[in-house]
Amino acid sequence: MSTRSDLLSAQTGMGAVTLRVGDLDGMIAYYRDAVTLDLQSQEGDVAVLGRGGVPAVILQHAPELKHAAPRSAGLYHTAILFETEAALAAALYSVARHAPGTFTGSADHLVSKAFYFTDPEGNGVELYWDRARTEWSWAHGQIEMGTVYLDPNAYLQQHVTPALVEDPRVGGALVGHVHLSVGDVASAKEFYVDKLGFETTTAFGDSALFVSAGGYHHHMAMNVWESKGAGRRPLALGLGLVEIVVPTPDEVGQVGERLGHYGLQTRDDGRSLMVADPWDNQIRIVPAPAV
Repeated sequence: MSTRSDLLSAQTGMGAVTLRVGDLDGMIAYYRDAVTLDLQSQEGDVAVLGRGGVPAVILQHAPELKHAAPRSAGLYHTAILFETEAALAAALYSVARHAPGTFTGSADHLVSKAFYFTDPEGNGVELYWDRARTEWSWAHGQIEMGTVYLDPNAYLQQHVTPALVEDPRVGGALVGHVHLSVGDVASAKEFYVDKLGFETTTAFGDSALFVSAGGYHHHMAMNVWESKGAGRRPLALGLGLVEIVVPTPDEVGQVGERLGHYGLQTRDDGRSLMVADPWDNQIRIVPAPAV
């Protein structure tokens, strides 16, 4: 890993992803009843869902907006990390029962096991579990990730118990990583690695980039698979903002100073920092909650 001094803290993680939605009730039902997140609060046009007091998805009602055009920049998927394989299997079973048509695929990525969905408004969702870091392989500074077929039915048979069917909300779940659709990988690397302070963990030529803090396999990824050449994202349904959580308020300030040094416009409200990536995907840097 790098010896750079301008990196994000090794304790950096991801916070909630905000989605602008047209059907608030329908989207609450999907993330609550199918994905098995808890509805933590609902005030007016905003609903917060997560587990164990940790927000994962914030739904913001915006019925006046339209979907972005095909091949636009924006969200590729929000990836929700479960503590155990049993918890992941319980959520998988719940989606299969409540919204089977939203399943799009599954894979063993060597570092993790993942199941993929598209929510009712077209936003990508990944539900996954991590193998222990001691089981990950690194070569020449890049993590080894693959795409090996993972049979969802066999996974359910192996891990789901009657108790999990009765109560699928077991263990914690939080946003483990966020994957974005962008216009080009070189600009993504310049923003997320060179300026924001992530490290590259692996790259697939000029088609995809995976980045993290502290040696995680990836906290964020950017690809051009469906968005090559995309320009700035219009105000539309879908991705509202991505939250990055750093350990302390001081580090929020340090990130702001670094971004300012590179001439990037930021908005600081005294607690959090907002910045837009080259495609106008909104990124908010916040300090971890005080314990």
